Amino acid sequence: MKHKLQFLVVAAFLLVGCKQNLVKNKIEQATGKKENIVNTVIHDKESFYHIDFSNYPDNDKTLPIGVFDSGTGGLTVLKAIVNYDENGNITHQNGSDGQLDFNKESFIYLGDQANMPYGNYSNEDKLGLLKEHIIKDAQFLMGNKYYGNTEDQTPKTDKQPVKAIVVACNTATAYGKESIEAFIKKANADIKVIGVIDAGVRGALETISKEEDAIIGVLATAGTVTSKGYHNTILKFKDQLGYSGNIEVFSQGGVGIAEAVDEISDYYDKNLNKPRDGYKGPGIQGNLKIDKTLLDVYNFKFDHGKMLCDNSNQNDCAVLQINDAENYVRYHLVSLMEKIRRSGTPNKLKSLILGCTHYPYLMKEINTVLKELYVYKGVDGSYPYKNYMTENIQLIDPAVNTAKELYQHLNEKSLFNPDGNIQDSEFYISVVNKDNQNSRTDENGNFTYDYKYGRNEGEIQQYVKVVPFSRNNISDDILTRFQEQIPFVYKLMQHFNKENHKTEKLSKKAKI
Repeated sequence: MKHKLQFLVVAAFLLVGCKQNLVKNKIEQATGKKENIVNTVIHDKESFYHIDFSNYPDNDKTLPIGVFDSGTGGLTVLKAIVNYDENGNITHQNGSDGQLDFNKESFIYLGDQANMPYGNYSNEDKLGLLKEHIIKDAQFLMGNKYYGNTEDQTPKTDKQPVKAIVVACNTATAYGKESIEAFIKKANADIKVIGVIDAGVRGALETISKEEDAIIGVLATAGTVTSKGYHNTILKFKDQLGYSGNIEVFSQGGVGIAEAVDEISDYYDKNLNKPRDGYKGPGIQGNLKIDKTLLDVYNFKFDHGKMLCDNSNQNDCAVLQINDAENYVRYHLVSLMEKIRRSGTPNKLKSLILGCTHYPYLMKEINTVLKELYVYKGVDGSYPYKNYMTENIQLIDPAVNTAKELYQHLNEKSLFNPDGNIQDSEFYISVVNKDNQNSRTDENGNFTYDYKYGRNEGEIQQYVKVVPFSRNNISDDILTRFQEQIPFVYKLMQHFNKENHKTEKLSKKAKI
């Protein structure tokens, strides 16, 4: 009798628990909340994000290669990949043969612009939300859904999955590469994930001899710097590769640089001529201070609204806001050199890793500012930075080493497409999902800062729609930069807009 009573109590407890779980599941379905994005993608067949991994094509050479970034900066990585020619296309032996190594591969690019900058999520204590975005990026590349335009309410389902993923974003690599790999493993899929951090570190160490004392600088997003991804990887590779010299690492979080490149309004607005509310970049007040005693060193450009001052006298600003990509570079390179100078180190800055994929767009400006600082002469006649810099600092773009790693993977796994065409590449960008009534947007139609970083992980909602690149979602100024700085990639975008049926809903005016 006693055992029977115990059994009934346990059974009742389990029944209540099951009912509670059913109610919980119904509530979650009604509110869009799930346990986590990985379980949703793998197991929830009713979810927009579900992928049937049991039917995922295995080792299919004809599939495209996926590349993603938080915005358009990752196109500099794609540029390095599509222009890569370091091997024979038939023999696969080292050495250029005049034919692009990936000329028969197609690529699917995603820029998660609606949710960028990724570098700010760590500062807002939202790493869980960031990792969720990163898993969604990978899900898009492996899935088949996209929207023809922002007005479509039903997604298209004819996008191909990918055979490899390149994380063309330093912050996403630092915080999310291992999460993607764990997700893919849990899904029992076999897809290589390549990140940009290891590649950048190898490139920087190649500029230093094995016994040399030197400084490696890292200019990256605030999130990448906070992660210590580059710092820890440099120290790890230094020991593994047998470097015995005193190698120091100095990092600077380049808040505002990538955002200005992608014209994020909290950091850059070409239509402004005076300071505004909601500015998130460096200023005279706040955590990121513009040091007024260093204005001569910064050498900011004030013409055409590149700096916003509340006073007609530029030397007497109570409010000062940066409103130009080069001026952001100036602020952060001076800040980096001030860190090095104040440290009293006997070493010199020899190489600078461009730890954000947006920064290679500004190589010319970065080189210009570094050369200015090297010869800068203070009022006392001294050269405050020359003793802490080599005359020609090497700028390290991790993209080339990333292309090398991708090539090696395809070669080792015999995954090169024998009959493909690079002209079949596709380009997508995330935009605010106006059909989601929870969204909060500003006057420009972008997520407000508070909403963007105020969301929580586990609220598995369709915050964004992923649509093809077009003039509807990328400004003419940015497209002009693409045309000038990444011309081959730009031509691939044009071909996608004009020849691919996935962009047939775009008007002639909207096409690139």
